[in-house]
Amino acid sequence: MFSILIPSWNNLAYLELCVDAIRRNSSVDHEIIVLVNDGSDGTLDWVRAQRLRHIHAPVNIGVCLSVNLLAAQATQPWLVYLNDDMVCAPGWDAAFAAEIARHDDDLMLLSSTLIEPSGTGNELVLVDDFGRTPDVFDAQRFAREHSRLPAGDRWGCASQPTVISRRWWHMVGGYSIEFGPGMSSDDDLLMKLWVAGCRRFKVLGDSRVYHFACRSTGRVRRNKGARTFAMKWGITQGEFKRGFLLRSDPGARIDPGLPASTAAGRFKRVAYAVGGDFPLGDLGAWDPAPGRHLLTDAEPQA
Repeated sequence: MFSILIPSWNNLAYLELCVDAIRRNSSVDHEIIVLVNDGSDGTLDWVRAQRLRHIHAPVNIGVCLSVNLLAAQATQPWLVYLNDDMVCAPGWDAAFAAEIARHDDDLMLLSSTLIEPSGTGNELVLVDDFGRTPDVFDAQRFAREHSRLPAGDRWGCASQPTVISRRWWHMVGGYSIEFGPGMSSDDDLLMKLWVAGCRRFKVLGDSRVYHFACRSTGRVRRNKGARTFAMKWGITQGEFKRGFLLRSDPGARIDPGLPASTAAGRFKRVAYAVGGDFPLGDLGAWDPAPGRHLLTDAEPQA
């Protein structure tokens, strides 16, 4: 049912734990495909030894290109974008399958409820310390106690991992590469789905995933995604979330309609255009053409 897409950038210990939890805690077997960025820490040898389907990029090509490339190789009707520093709890996939079965169509974006070892102020994230690194992670206690933290379903929001039908991923164009290496690409995907007519954005309380948090993003040169979002859509991320996503609960029976550019969005468009080169400046500062590394050096999937 699911193709699980995992981009990994020299996080072998985390990836091992991530894949092991999928295998142990899933209700059925799923297709797992890994994008190995660099892999010189032993990741490439490990995925080969595990006979995991994988693609190898000799350098880090970023989240947008990585997930798009993985999605192009997927064979199952639903995609799960999972970070390599996440650990799935028992029943994580059954909750998604049950939610999908409740609807007659596949236009939706679903997420798990994340559990992190320390609080960040994110109201969607539960806090419980099951370990801050893989070597001290308490898998047995996590399996027993992940569900004791109260959390219900939340409409009108999104988190990680991301679950979306494969056909809708491709119809809206997946992650837009102008957000490379990846900051704000999630919000851009939400906007594209909204424009396509999606109104089901739901975080499931019964699907739990532990997140060690920011194992890769802290090492990458970040793009200014909020600026690119405003320049592209003429509305800020905050305005889109408050005025549209949070009002998308199907139970409310009110459709906020198609977003329009706002005064703040139009002002920021002008200010950002005058004050900097977005998004091309961000892309050039990170890697002018990350995809070129795949032209001759990419290793086909196993």
